[in-house]
Amino acid sequence: MTRLLEIESLNIGFGDVPAVRNLDLSIGVGETLALVGESGSGKSATALSILRLLPRSATVGGRIRFQGRDLLAMTQRGLRDISGREIGMIFQEPMVSLNPVLRVGEQIAETIIRKRSISTPLRACA
Repeated sequence: MTRLLEIESLNIGFGDVPAVRNLDLSIGVGETLALVGESGSGKSATALSILRLLPRSATVGGRIRFQGRDLLAMTQRGLRDISGREIGMIFQEPMVSLNPVLRVGEQIAETIIRKRSISTPLRACA
């Protein structure tokens, strides 16, 4: 099976506090994975580490590969190029992620327009 995402020996820390220790996981094309655990067990830190969205104070070690590309070794520009086109994140707090004043379709269309270089607005969102 083709591996979409592979995480090997992931370690995440915040100062002297370890958040994730030696995590290994892989997700194949067409598979779904659920991270389940108590509050503070490292689920969000793991997800945020994939797109390098953790604060600068966090330390991250190990390997995170998406379609064979090492995300931790990628430049910010390289990561920006695939983020939103090939890989994305839906944040768990909708009031922070979506603006309640704008229609959901407009917000989703904005991402598509920016990432796909579409110059005309999508009519379905009007």
